[in-house]
Amino acid sequence: MQSHFLIITGMSGAGKSQVVRTLEDLNFFCIDNLPATLIPKFAELCRQTSEDKVALVVDIRGGQFFEKLLQVLDEMKASGQKYELLFLDASDETLVRRYKETRRRHPLGERNTLLKNITSERELLDPLREEATYIIDTSSLTTAQLKAKVTELFSEGASKERMGIAVRSFGFKHGLPLDSDLVLDVRFLPNPFYVEELRSMTGNDRPVADFICRYPQTFQYLKLEEQLLDFLVPQYISEGKAQLVISVGCTGGQHRSVFIANKLYEFLRERGYSVEVSHRDIPRNK
Repeated sequence: MQSHFLIITGMSGAGKSQVVRTLEDLNFFCIDNLPATLIPKFAELCRQTSEDKVALVVDIRGGQFFEKLLQVLDEMKASGQKYELLFLDASDETLVRRYKETRRRHPLGERNTLLKNITSERELLDPLREEATYIIDTSSLTTAQLKAKVTELFSEGASKERMGIAVRSFGFKHGLPLDSDLVLDVRFLPNPFYVEELRSMTGNDRPVADFICRYPQTFQYLKLEEQLLDFLVPQYISEGKAQLVISVGCTGGQHRSVFIANKLYEFLRERGYSVEVSHRDIPRNK
């Protein structure tokens, strides 16, 4: 049976409650808002009782206790206690919308504006985000999609030996994907948007692909990126990274980035990696 000691943290309103419900359905023993200083003792108790699927939510609701979390994680690492850290994130725009829809109070209180509280929380959490084993950006995920993502990562059949790779396209004008590990900018390629008959199409359509393939720099770029990935991916795997997110951006996220993301997906799949592709901003543009 796969063993997990999972610590969940991240931005308030990013979906931690939904993640916990999904993990409970996967037979995890879940505790919400555990003081950070109690985590090592609880981990030891789990080992003594053979509890092998545990998830703890620790976030800014813990106040001064939460401030100790980084120190606690360092101590656990030094003592050889194994854990995984899942960080839930979402864009400021998404978090503001969710708070206004639910009319809930932000954990940092009402002395500042909602956006100011979100900014302050993000600054507090940045060091933890850097330590995360997994980062899930829920900005554009439905509840069902988030559930599927968590199930994929932590179900009984989920393999921890293979690194999962997500290749996604996006538009810079709509903002960077928050959970990106690598960001590739393909705005230097000729833009099909300026060809009237191609404007309403996407990089998934053959006429757009044919247009982009007319230019030699397209293939020169793909060759260089493939060489880079041939070097980088094995390095990430050897370091124990569980998830690699490659974000490919153009201006609107409809044409060039979609085509290049598809090509990189095909390349990585041919190499035998566990890889998926998605196009964040096509629904926004269609």
